[in-house]
This record gives sequence, structure tokens and C-alpha cells, in this order.
Amino acid sequence: MKQNRKGLLLVISGPAGVGKGTINLSLISRNNDIRMSVSATTRAPRPGEIDGVHYFFQSEEEFQNMINNGAFLEYMRVFNTHYYGTPKSFVEQELEEGRSVILEIDVQGAMRVKAAYPDAVLIFIAPPSMSELKSRLIHRGTESSEAIDRRFETAYEEMQHVNRYDYVVVNDILDLAIARTEHIIAAERCKVSRNGELIEKLQGGRSAL
Repeated sequence: MKQNRKGLLLVISGPAGVGKGTINLSLISRNNDIRMSVSATTRAPRPGEIDGVHYFFQSEEEFQNMINNGAFLEYMRVFNTHYYGTPKSFVEQELEEGRSVILEIDVQGAMRVKAAYPDAVLIFIAPPSMSELKSRLIHRGTESSEAIDRRFETAYEEMQHVNRYDYVVVNDILDLAIARTEHIIAAERCKVSRNGELIEKLQGGRSAL
């Protein structure tokens, strides 16, 4: 008799430069039952991007129809240009087939997912310190000093919402942060609230003896 293997909806957030993308890729490579969510977007595909793999590419009309039909767990319009959203159908199919799904989204998106799917597990990836985060942003060497300052201010704002998450994982040493996140996933799968069928069978097992 096995414990519940229905997938978990994992919402992972954290400031830019904290390493959440690296953690997520590691989780997927180390666990064959974890997937990244595939978002829908109205922007055009970039070279090398494949529809249904990197994104579900849609027209504005198609995206608006999905909004009207309540087909998104969460969605947003970025800089008043392109829409991005998490389709319910993809996530729910993966969960029913026993695969956990990672949504790497910002704080506002995380709160919308939690409201729509209270069973979601919210994990915030935090830096060892804010000074270390700024150092990481600088050493990435991909942005101007003005852009780094904007990201740093956004990070401070995001940190104010950590207490709305279920867990916080400090990414001080990458391997430890990955292990901590895997331990959270394992513990969530063992929750009594997720194993009602198993418990019911065990409690009624006397007649089978």
C-alpha cells in the first residue's frame, strides 16, 4: 500500500539573482516526477523556442478567451505589452498523473495561485543576506548599475512578503538549498491531509486479517 503519489503544485519565488532558476533545474534533473510549468504568452517565439515546450504561444484573442473562460491559475500583462499566464489544464493533468509541477513566479502571482489552489506549496528562496544578493547581481555582469539598483529595490519589496509563504529556503550553499527543497517536497507528500485514502484503508484493515 503506497502513500499518495498525486503531484504537488510547487510555487517557487525569490528575488532576481538568488538562484531559484538553478535550484529548479536541479530539482527537475534529479527527480523524474517533477516538471516545470509551461506558461502561455502572447509574445512571438524567439529563435529556438518550441510551442508547447518553452511556452504555449497564443494570439491576444486566444489568450483573452482563456481569461474569459477562467482557464488560468494566474496571469499578468508585463509592461502593458504581452500577456503571460499559467494554464490550468496543463498543471492539473500533470498533477493527476502523479507529477509535481514547479511554477517559478513572482509574489503577486504566487498569491493568486494560492487563492485559486489552496493546496499549493509556496517556497521562497532567500539570499544569505541582502548584501550578498547585491554582490551576486553585480557579478552576473548582465545589467547596468541602474538596472541592478531597480532589481535590488524590488528584492526588498519581495522580502516583505516572505511570511505569506509556507517555507523559506536560504540559498547559501547551492547543494544544501536543493536538498532542503527536496526535503520539503518529501515532507509535504507525507502529510496526513494528502494521504486520506491510505489512512482510510489502514484504519479499515482489521476485517482483512
